[in-house]
Amino acid sequence: MKCVSITQPGPPEQLTYGDLPVPEIQPAQVLVKIGAASINPIDTYIRSGMIPAPLTFPFIPGCDLAGTVEQTGSAVTRFRKGDRVWGSNQGLFGRQGTLAEFAAVDEDWLYSTPSKMTDQQAAAGALTGITAQLGLFQHAHLKTSELVFVNGGTGGVGSMVVQFVKAAGGQVITTAGTDEKREFCTRLGADHVLDYKSPARDEELRNAIGKHGGLDIWWETQREPDLNRSIRFMKKRGRIVVMAGRDALLQFKLGPFYTNDLKICGFAIFNSTPYEQRVCAERMNEWFTAGKWEPVIGKVFPLSRAAEAHRAQEEKTLGGQSDFSGKIVVVPDALL
Repeated sequence: MKCVSITQPGPPEQLTYGDLPVPEIQPAQVLVKIGAASINPIDTYIRSGMIPAPLTFPFIPGCDLAGTVEQTGSAVTRFRKGDRVWGSNQGLFGRQGTLAEFAAVDEDWLYSTPSKMTDQQAAAGALTGITAQLGLFQHAHLKTSELVFVNGGTGGVGSMVVQFVKAAGGQVITTAGTDEKREFCTRLGADHVLDYKSPARDEELRNAIGKHGGLDIWWETQREPDLNRSIRFMKKRGRIVVMAGRDALLQFKLGPFYTNDLKICGFAIFNSTPYEQRVCAERMNEWFTAGKWEPVIGKVFPLSRAAEAHRAQEEKTLGGQSDFSGKIVVVPDALL
């Protein structure tokens, strides 16, 4: 099969396009013929060695995939040959990844693909969508009509948070840095979209909160959050969700935090169980079919140019350089 792999951690140029054997499946695994994969920041961190991980070389990176069941193991009960599926959590904990024409995936990490969802959409919404679902519903316990602020509404997770809050009956305030991106957030359903570069951003946020009195949830996507600022805008018993900034050292005044019964919810998708993630995936499928959300695709690369896709992700995540909104998707060359 055609795939992209590395023989040691390093820059995107370490990714080599070539041939490896089609993986053999275990009894509880499914062989998926991949129609699309997507790129996440974690993929670039593992490839570069920024995050040490147990890798078997040659190693194929990639968490997300969507495609068609080619073969099932003897213990598989939920899928059969020809089913369309999507999933995440590959390329981690010793598992090979998804930048390939085929992948052997444990049945527990796969979900049925809705009939009107393309493989590219399914791959684009996988890790970021499950992340947003876990944060909003399992950790922050979002309730109908609550007010959520997400700091950055055009990113992979941020765009999902905006859509899922609206799908659940909540209200959402978000930020973006250009007129074009603010328009994009409005199309996603945001009730208020602020310019994060505005010198009056705090006053504008307070005006957007209005009669609600404060935020129920603050979802922080930035690598260096200012929790003192966040706390000032929270309602009693509000929840602050953090999911980025591994090296950030945070300081904030404790009094306003604990006297208002606030909570900080830190989480990573990779700590959640297969069952917890399946609950999220099934809700995502149901809401997609009902027209309540749609994965956002920013750029599409052929598999043979996966190194360019990784470079584009790094420039967006680490360099702050982005001329697009949404996910980077990679498709086997034969399908383009």
